Amino acid sequence: MSTIERLDAALYRIPLPVALSDSTHHTITHFQLITVTVTDADGATGLGYTYTVDSGGAAVLALIQHDLAPVVIGQDAERIEALWQAMWWRLHFGGRGGQTSLAVAAIDIALWDLAAKRANAPLWRHLGGFDPHVPCYAGGIDLDFPLDRLLAQADDFQAQGFRAIKMKVGRPSLRQDVERVAAMRAHLGDDFALMADANMRWSADEAIRAARAVQPYGLVWLEEPTIPDDIAGQARIVREGGHPIAAGENLKSLWEFKELIAAGGVTFPEPDVAIVGGVTVFMKVAALAEAFNLPVTSHGVHDLTVHLLAAAPNRSYLEVHGFGLDRFIAEPMRIVEGRAIAPERPGHGVAFDTAALAPFRTG
Repeated sequence: MSTIERLDAALYRIPLPVALSDSTHHTITHFQLITVTVTDADGATGLGYTYTVDSGGAAVLALIQHDLAPVVIGQDAERIEALWQAMWWRLHFGGRGGQTSLAVAAIDIALWDLAAKRANAPLWRHLGGFDPHVPCYAGGIDLDFPLDRLLAQADDFQAQGFRAIKMKVGRPSLRQDVERVAAMRAHLGDDFALMADANMRWSADEAIRAARAVQPYGLVWLEEPTIPDDIAGQARIVREGGHPIAAGENLKSLWEFKELIAAGGVTFPEPDVAIVGGVTVFMKVAALAEAFNLPVTSHGVHDLTVHLLAAAPNRSYLEVHGFGLDRFIAEPMRIVEGRAIAPERPGHGVAFDTAALAPFRTG
């Protein structure tokens, strides 16, 4: 038994090195990082974290500190499923998603980190282990980049070891999107893995037209073509657009994924461990996708998620996200010839440089 004696949480507002843009969030200059550290009676610690795009972080922090910390302190840290259920039902009446899922995720991730550390195993092995070499792609957040800058970014990604790249679409006209996709395909060559992300920009009908328009350019997938709430619309896009679709980064529960997958509304389910409710839920989504014979991909927090896809036999690509925390992490994830390498350090192996983060702390 490992009794939780303490839970510490913090909020940071972090500027991005370069302003980024997509079709719904528009220009993004900052993101918010929420960290959680759990400490057990033996002094062992586990680190968890989640994030938002420059709003909502204070609410997540408040839920962790005022509502969820009392649920887990004094409890057995090894009973992660029981603690997840207790946290979920503690906030169920006012939650069932949104900030609730982010708050639960941060603590759940910390508990899994602690459990793997106590087992003296890297998280990917602790979760069962499959293959620590995970195909990955560079997630560009580049909708407003001029074309020459977009192509130069692609060159830089390749120099970093990437063999797959995602670009943004959803500009004011479909013609502009198609021209940019065509330019990227010509620049990268026919066999290079290229994805495009619309960030929910279109209606179902618009997305069907877009999917058909980009078919000649051999994209691995078209991502988030419409809002996550329109499950029927997403199923129409898959059925009538004739193009593989990735979606799920904005889904906040296992049950939302069940509805989308069962409806035939996604080709590549795409959970974000920091948003969907933590490691506990991410691995259930991966298993659900496997039961439907679908490949699972990911969104966000790649330094952690590499472990989860390394444990999933139906994994496809790991997104290496534009909100990377490399400048604040002691040992960032390595990429070798297009594959991210899950580390062998106990736990998830992420350790933040708290001194470097300190100037950005807001709570």
